[in-house]
Amino acid sequence: MTAASTPKGERRRHALVEAAAQLLAEGGFDAIRHRAVAERAGLPLASTTYYFDSLDELITAAVMHRGEVEFARGWAQLEQTPPNAGFDALVELVLDQLLGDEPESGDAEAVLLRYERLVATGRRPYLKPVMGSDAVKLRELLSAIFTKCGMPVDTARIEQVIALVDGAVLNAIIEIHADPRARARQILRAALAE
Repeated sequence: MTAASTPKGERRRHALVEAAAQLLAEGGFDAIRHRAVAERAGLPLASTTYYFDSLDELITAAVMHRGEVEFARGWAQLEQTPPNAGFDALVELVLDQLLGDEPESGDAEAVLLRYERLVATGRRPYLKPVMGSDAVKLRELLSAIFTKCGMPVDTARIEQVIALVDGAVLNAIIEIHADPRARARQILRAALAE
Protein backbone atom coordinates (compact mmCIF):
# COMPACT_ATOMS: atom_id res chain seq x y z
CA MET A 1 0.00 0.00 0.00
CA THR A 2 1.45 3.35 -1.01
CA ALA A 3 1.07 6.51 1.05
CA ALA A 4 -1.19 7.93 -1.66
CA SER A 5 -3.68 5.09 -1.21
CA THR A 6 -3.99 5.38 2.56
CA PRO A 7 -6.93 7.31 4.05
CA LYS A 8 -4.57 10.17 4.94
CA GLY A 9 -3.12 10.11 1.42
CA GLU A 10 -6.59 10.13 -0.14
CA ARG A 11 -7.58 13.11 2.04
CA ARG A 12 -4.46 15.00 1.01
CA ARG A 13 -4.94 14.19 -2.66
CA HIS A 14 -8.58 15.30 -2.44
CA ALA A 15 -7.57 18.53 -0.70
CA LEU A 16 -5.14 19.27 -3.55
CA VAL A 17 -7.80 18.57 -6.18
CA GLU A 18 -10.35 20.79 -4.41
CA ALA A 19 -7.78 23.58 -4.07
CA ALA A 20 -6.87 23.32 -7.76
CA ALA A 21 -10.56 23.32 -8.74
CA GLN A 22 -11.16 26.46 -6.68
CA LEU A 23 -8.17 28.18 -8.28
CA LEU A 24 -9.41 27.12 -11.70
CA ALA A 25 -12.82 28.69 -11.04
CA GLU A 26 -11.29 31.87 -9.66
CA GLY A 27 -8.45 32.49 -12.10
CA GLY A 28 -8.50 29.98 -14.92
CA PHE A 29 -5.72 27.59 -15.87
CA ASP A 30 -2.95 30.11 -15.21
CA ALA A 31 -3.93 30.19 -11.54
CA ILE A 32 -3.10 26.50 -11.08
CA ARG A 33 0.53 26.31 -10.05
CA HIS A 34 2.11 23.82 -7.68
CA ARG A 35 2.84 26.44 -5.02
CA ALA A 36 -0.62 28.07 -5.22
CA VAL A 37 -2.39 24.71 -4.98
CA ALA A 38 -0.29 23.56 -2.02
CA GLU A 39 -0.84 26.85 -0.20
CA ARG A 40 -4.60 26.77 -0.82
CA ALA A 41 -4.77 23.16 0.40
CA GLY A 42 -2.59 23.93 3.43
CA LEU A 43 -0.10 21.23 2.45
CA PRO A 44 3.63 21.19 1.73
CA LEU A 45 4.69 22.14 -1.79
CA ALA A 46 6.20 18.68 -2.37
CA SER A 47 2.77 17.08 -1.92
CA THR A 48 1.66 18.33 -5.35
CA THR A 49 4.38 16.34 -7.10
CA TYR A 50 4.04 13.40 -4.72
CA TYR A 51 0.36 12.85 -5.47
CA PHE A 52 0.39 13.98 -9.13
CA ASP A 53 2.95 13.03 -11.77
CA SER A 54 2.58 16.37 -13.54
CA LEU A 55 0.80 19.68 -13.45
CA ASP A 56 -1.31 18.44 -16.37
CA GLU A 57 -2.51 15.52 -14.23
CA LEU A 58 -3.42 17.90 -11.41
CA ILE A 59 -5.26 20.21 -13.83
CA THR A 60 -7.15 17.22 -15.26
CA ALA A 61 -8.20 16.14 -11.77
CA ALA A 62 -9.32 19.72 -11.01
CA VAL A 63 -11.40 19.92 -14.21
CA MET A 64 -12.99 16.53 -13.46
CA HIS A 65 -13.77 17.59 -9.89
CA ARG A 66 -15.24 20.91 -11.03
CA GLY A 67 -17.45 19.05 -13.52
CA GLU A 68 -18.62 16.56 -10.89
CA VAL A 69 -19.55 19.37 -8.50
CA GLU A 70 -21.39 21.34 -11.19
CA PHE A 71 -23.34 18.33 -12.47
CA ALA A 72 -24.25 17.20 -8.95
CA ARG A 73 -25.54 20.71 -8.24
CA GLY A 74 -27.47 20.74 -11.54
CA TRP A 75 -29.16 17.40 -10.89
CA ALA A 76 -30.00 18.48 -7.33
CA GLN A 77 -31.57 21.68 -8.69
CA LEU A 78 -33.59 19.65 -11.15
CA GLU A 79 -34.77 17.30 -8.42
CA GLN A 80 -36.07 20.31 -6.45
CA THR A 81 -37.93 21.61 -9.51
CA PRO A 82 -41.60 20.65 -9.60
CA PRO A 83 -42.86 18.78 -12.68
CA ASN A 84 -44.07 21.06 -15.48
CA ALA A 85 -42.40 24.00 -13.72
CA GLY A 86 -42.86 26.10 -16.82
CA PHE A 87 -41.04 28.51 -19.03
CA ASP A 88 -39.42 30.80 -16.43
CA ALA A 89 -37.99 27.89 -14.45
CA LEU A 90 -36.74 26.31 -17.68
CA VAL A 91 -34.85 29.44 -18.74
CA GLU A 92 -33.17 29.87 -15.33
CA LEU A 93 -32.23 26.20 -15.04
CA VAL A 94 -30.69 26.20 -18.52
CA LEU A 95 -28.72 29.36 -17.74
CA ASP A 96 -27.55 27.88 -14.44
CA GLN A 97 -26.14 24.85 -16.25
CA LEU A 98 -24.46 26.85 -19.00
CA LEU A 99 -23.25 29.84 -16.97
CA GLY A 100 -23.07 28.51 -13.42
CA ASP A 101 -25.41 28.99 -10.50
CA GLU A 102 -22.94 30.16 -7.88
CA PRO A 103 -23.90 33.50 -6.30
CA GLU A 104 -21.14 35.29 -8.22
CA SER A 105 -22.05 33.63 -11.54
CA GLY A 106 -24.12 36.61 -12.62
CA ASP A 107 -20.98 38.66 -12.31
CA ALA A 108 -19.46 39.41 -15.72
CA GLU A 109 -15.99 38.48 -14.45
CA ALA A 110 -17.18 35.05 -13.26
CA VAL A 111 -18.82 34.37 -16.62
CA LEU A 112 -15.72 35.56 -18.45
CA LEU A 113 -13.52 33.20 -16.42
CA ARG A 114 -15.88 30.32 -17.15
CA TYR A 115 -15.70 30.95 -20.90
CA GLU A 116 -11.94 31.52 -20.83
CA ARG A 117 -11.63 28.13 -19.15
CA LEU A 118 -13.76 26.47 -21.81
CA VAL A 119 -11.86 28.07 -24.69
CA ALA A 120 -8.46 27.37 -23.13
CA THR A 121 -9.37 23.71 -22.88
CA GLY A 122 -8.95 23.50 -26.65
CA ARG A 123 -5.24 24.22 -26.21
CA ARG A 124 -4.89 21.35 -23.75
CA PRO A 125 -5.33 18.09 -25.66
CA TYR A 126 -5.00 16.05 -22.48
CA LEU A 127 -8.36 17.52 -21.34
CA LYS A 128 -10.31 16.51 -24.45
CA PRO A 129 -11.55 13.17 -22.99
CA VAL A 130 -12.78 14.90 -19.82
CA MET A 131 -14.46 17.70 -21.75
CA GLY A 132 -16.02 15.22 -24.17
CA SER A 133 -17.49 13.27 -21.28
CA ASP A 134 -18.72 16.49 -19.66
CA ALA A 135 -20.35 17.57 -22.94
CA VAL A 136 -22.39 14.35 -23.00
CA LYS A 137 -23.39 14.83 -19.34
CA LEU A 138 -24.40 18.44 -20.00
CA ARG A 139 -26.66 17.46 -22.87
CA GLU A 140 -28.29 14.73 -20.77
CA LEU A 141 -28.95 17.21 -17.98
CA LEU A 142 -30.34 19.85 -20.33
CA SER A 143 -32.62 17.29 -21.94
CA ALA A 144 -33.90 16.26 -18.51
CA ILE A 145 -34.49 19.93 -17.63
CA PHE A 146 -36.56 20.55 -20.76
CA THR A 147 -38.56 17.38 -20.13
CA LYS A 148 -39.24 18.10 -16.45
CA CYS A 149 -40.30 21.66 -17.25
CA GLY A 150 -42.88 20.28 -19.69
CA MET A 151 -41.07 21.20 -22.92
CA PRO A 152 -39.25 18.09 -24.19
CA VAL A 153 -36.91 18.76 -27.12
CA ASP A 154 -34.69 16.75 -29.41
CA THR A 155 -30.88 16.79 -29.44
CA ALA A 156 -30.76 19.28 -32.32
CA ARG A 157 -32.71 21.81 -30.25
CA ILE A 158 -30.37 21.26 -27.29
CA GLU A 159 -27.42 22.07 -29.57
CA GLN A 160 -29.19 25.21 -30.77
CA VAL A 161 -29.82 26.36 -27.20
CA ILE A 162 -26.18 25.84 -26.22
CA ALA A 163 -24.96 27.71 -29.30
CA LEU A 164 -27.47 30.50 -28.74
CA VAL A 165 -26.49 31.05 -25.11
CA ASP A 166 -22.77 30.80 -25.89
CA GLY A 167 -23.14 33.34 -28.70
CA ALA A 168 -25.17 35.74 -26.57
CA VAL A 169 -22.66 35.54 -23.74
CA LEU A 170 -19.64 36.01 -25.99
CA ASN A 171 -21.26 38.99 -27.69
CA ALA A 172 -22.09 40.49 -24.30
CA ILE A 173 -18.50 40.00 -23.15
CA ILE A 174 -17.10 41.55 -26.33
CA GLU A 175 -19.45 44.52 -26.01
CA ILE A 176 -18.52 44.86 -22.34
CA HIS A 177 -22.17 44.31 -21.48
CA ALA A 178 -22.64 44.70 -17.73
CA ASP A 179 -24.59 41.48 -17.33
CA PRO A 180 -23.93 38.65 -19.81
CA ARG A 181 -26.44 36.42 -18.00
CA ALA A 182 -29.19 39.02 -18.53
CA ARG A 183 -28.29 39.21 -22.22
CA ALA A 184 -28.33 35.41 -22.53
CA ARG A 185 -31.66 35.27 -20.66
CA GLN A 186 -33.21 37.82 -23.03
CA ILE A 187 -32.04 35.98 -26.16
CA LEU A 188 -32.97 32.53 -24.80
CA ARG A 189 -36.46 33.63 -23.75
CA ALA A 190 -37.10 35.10 -27.19
CA ALA A 191 -35.84 31.97 -28.98
CA LEU A 192 -37.77 29.51 -26.81
CA ALA A 193 -40.98 31.53 -27.02
CA GLU A 194 -41.07 31.08 -30.81
